[in-house]
Amino acid sequence: MTTPETLRNIAADCQAMAKIARSTESKATWGRLAARWNQCAEIAERHLLAEYAERETRRNRRTGHGRLRS
Repeated sequence: MTTPETLRNIAADCQAMAKIARSTESKATWGRLAARWNQCAEIAERHLLAEYAERETRRNRRTGHGRLRS
C-alpha cells in the first residue's frame, strides 16, 4: 500500500514540474496533478486512521479495555 507520505512526495514533484514548465498549459496541468496527488494522500491518511481506530476498537473489546467499570 502506498503511504500518504509517498503520495505527498509525488505531489511535491508535480509542483516542482509546474514551476519549471514553460507553457501556461503545462504549468496548469502539473498543478492539477499535484492537487490530485494531495487529495489521494488525504484519502489514504483517513483510511489508515480508520483502520487504526477499528483495530483499537476490536482490541479493546477483546481485552476489556475502554469499558467503564462500576
